[in-house]
Amino acid sequence: MSIERDRLQGSDAGAVAAWREWGPFVSEREWGTVREDYSADGEAWRSSTHDDARSLAYRWGEDGLAAICDRHQHVCLGLALWNGRDPILKERLFGLGGKEGNHGEDVKECYWYVDATPTHSWLRWRYHYPQQAFPYGELVAENARRGYDEAEYELIDTGTFERGFWAVDVDWAKAAPDDLCLRITAVNHGPETATLHVLPTVWMRNTWDWVPGRERPELRGHAHQDGHAIVVDDPALGRWIATSSAGVDGDGEVLFCENETNTARLYGTAATTAFPKDGINDHVVDGADTVNPAGTGTKAAWWFRREAEPGAMIELRVRFTRVGDEPAGGDGAPAGDAALDRTAIDPGLRPDLGRGFERVHEERRAEADAFYAELAPAVPPAEALVMRQAFAGVLWSQQFYRYSVARWLDGDPTQPAPPPGRGDIRNGHWRHLDANDVILMPDKWEYPWFASWDLAFHCVVLAHIDPELAKEQLLLLLRVWYQHPNGQIPAYEWSFDDANPPVHAWAAMRVFEIDGSTDVAFLERVFAKLLINFTWWVNREDADGNNAFEGGFLGLDNIGPFNRSARLPVDGRLEQSDGTAWMAMYCLDMLHIAVTLAERNHVYEDLAVKFFEHFVLIAQAMGGTGFWSEEDGFYYDIVRLDSGEVVPVRVRSMVGVVPLVALAVADGTATAQLPEFRERVLWFLAHTEDPEQFGRTSDDAEHRRLVSLVTPERLVRILGSLLDEERFLSPHGLRSLSRYHLEHPVTVDLGGVSAVVDYEPGESTSGLFGGNSNWRGPVWYPLNFLVVVALRRFHDFLGDRITVELPTGSGRSADLGSVADELARRLVATFLPSAARDGGRPVFGTDARFRDDPAWQDLIWFFEYFHGDDGRGLGASHQTGWTALVADLILSLHPDPAGGS
Repeated sequence: MSIERDRLQGSDAGAVAAWREWGPFVSEREWGTVREDYSADGEAWRSSTHDDARSLAYRWGEDGLAAICDRHQHVCLGLALWNGRDPILKERLFGLGGKEGNHGEDVKECYWYVDATPTHSWLRWRYHYPQQAFPYGELVAENARRGYDEAEYELIDTGTFERGFWAVDVDWAKAAPDDLCLRITAVNHGPETATLHVLPTVWMRNTWDWVPGRERPELRGHAHQDGHAIVVDDPALGRWIATSSAGVDGDGEVLFCENETNTARLYGTAATTAFPKDGINDHVVDGADTVNPAGTGTKAAWWFRREAEPGAMIELRVRFTRVGDEPAGGDGAPAGDAALDRTAIDPGLRPDLGRGFERVHEERRAEADAFYAELAPAVPPAEALVMRQAFAGVLWSQQFYRYSVARWLDGDPTQPAPPPGRGDIRNGHWRHLDANDVILMPDKWEYPWFASWDLAFHCVVLAHIDPELAKEQLLLLLRVWYQHPNGQIPAYEWSFDDANPPVHAWAAMRVFEIDGSTDVAFLERVFAKLLINFTWWVNREDADGNNAFEGGFLGLDNIGPFNRSARLPVDGRLEQSDGTAWMAMYCLDMLHIAVTLAERNHVYEDLAVKFFEHFVLIAQAMGGTGFWSEEDGFYYDIVRLDSGEVVPVRVRSMVGVVPLVALAVADGTATAQLPEFRERVLWFLAHTEDPEQFGRTSDDAEHRRLVSLVTPERLVRILGSLLDEERFLSPHGLRSLSRYHLEHPVTVDLGGVSAVVDYEPGESTSGLFGGNSNWRGPVWYPLNFLVVVALRRFHDFLGDRITVELPTGSGRSADLGSVADELARRLVATFLPSAARDGGRPVFGTDARFRDDPAWQDLIWFFEYFHGDDGRGLGASHQTGWTALVADLILSLHPDPAGGS
């Protein structure tokens, strides 16, 4: 067993928790979030901006570059840079707000999550920083000029990197859980000698400005024999010391200010401190007298100024170490009113920044290599590189998330009252939600808030490397401080009330299986809370009680002609093929859990029967309410008018594909051990019209049963469209909308309102549901992944009894397992060097630097979705939550010959 695996599986729970205490939990964007929005109109992007961020003390969290913190974010450590030309320090990643870009919000930076281990014993982050002035204004102006029909204008399009840049690597290695070693290197990729200002930064999250009497932490300077150190005194964490390698080169003075708002700059009011949050920025950039000469504060940074010739490297080191006993409350809770001991520490204290520091980095990186080699011994090197960076992205995408909705609605006692009616804008029904946890985020810049269906996919990926954390994350949103008393799971920060696809049960079962199918207690905890959530869905999203569900937009933004979260322009409602299918899948996943639990405790047999019967009712509704078109061999949404007329929305999209992912294969041997369940199912099938519609019994010795929403006959017809390269099948997975609609757009007229849906392989030209999201043609990983999983299950049951053409019209026959593998290979190929592109990766389009330049070629971005024709990455560039599913696909294509995952 590798050392990292041994850490994760250690018998001492306290030791495991200690290794997890510090990690990359700092957001990459706190500004522009709902949490920080105290406006009257709910325009969060306008309420706090990137320009405000350097001067604004955030209420709920922090952001930074390559930053880490403790699990409750008392102390943060990160990086700031300055090229000597920018108008501001580079302390956080720049991007466009929701109304600024031609395709919505988007980060305009080049950075990568290169490596990580689950205990954060080893972390690597890469950033490319232009040597010329950062083109802030150009990026804003050009994206504002472009229309929906044009591509986004990115930083790499400006030509700034051709004029020189710094390749900055930030490596964190833990010598021990409370001893962190930071190594910063920067290579000059420019044509001439250049100077880089590097400012490793320590700061305290501002918790004292909002609560009367809250004890204030302190940072202060500490002179030692080689230079300057920073002492951290925090009521919860105790005393730590941050030491730099400054003395080796004779510079590295420490600058101090307060993590408090510059009220004079932002609001034109009297300053509350002469050394506000942007004090270090103003001092370095403009020479302002805005840092505290007394050498104390709540934000501090070393200021290194280093010069390097072309190709030369700069290196800096910082070590952050506990030097005092942990006080009461060191688990993250406040330490009460006990005053900090402010006595001086040993003036000779200087943690090793020499050979011992180097050895820590060498050992931790070697341990990471061993951990991933052990995980995937059969994976080829090119795919192993992609897989490892995908896992790194999931681990780096953890974020401390603090948000008390009640306090946000009511305001803080020390601050002005929020404008009235803000609860009517959003989240007014979620006063109970009180988040104070580390959570996996979809993208810490574009989506720095949890999304419930994204999280389910994150956990499936995470389970391969850290199953305990995956289980904790799935349970988290079911805890009483998240799940609504009515049973709803919160959707996402912009509207907790919205409805995401109910995939939590599927994820829980898959995580359980990846972990070895032994943690029954976990399944019981999940199942108990999901019973409440299932009831919410049935009572809330099925208006007529006919088992045809409405559901909202269900994550598939812009996929239809109308906003599926809004009222129709006519008297009626949209009954959703995918919404109904998601509920069928939910039933089968709950059935799977119930049967698994019933094998150990027969109390669960009743619930297994319940979910089987409920699935049958939904299957009958799918067959009898007009979703299925026998003429087209496809499922569609339908509009059910109050007049009784039913209008199919004949758009061939993922809406009609979701039904095939609702299936389960019942093990006859297992169900034979559940006599009550078996007897009830057989009785129910005997008294149900056309039971073969949703169940097939195999001929094998196990007497297994296929329970599926889509019959094998319908599956073959759907696959005829899915595997047609002129329709759904692209070189890099399944398109979200059939390419058929490129020349055959669909027009829907309802109540005098006409809407058109046509195929768009790239960014959406519709602002129907936000301009940055688009399901009208691009390839999206989550549903592709579910289709691959479903086809493998169908093959497990049907074997070679069903074959289809692959691709459609080719004359080549393939069984369903081969189809699943081919889809998986196409998805994975998006990230691999392609001979057809002279070694370029499709994800990067035609940009030659990612193919030819060693500084760029092995760095991967895991985009939100991908161009439906050429595989280029689109949308959020670090959606390493669900797009990291590529790691699962790679493992499935190269199973461990010894039987591992």
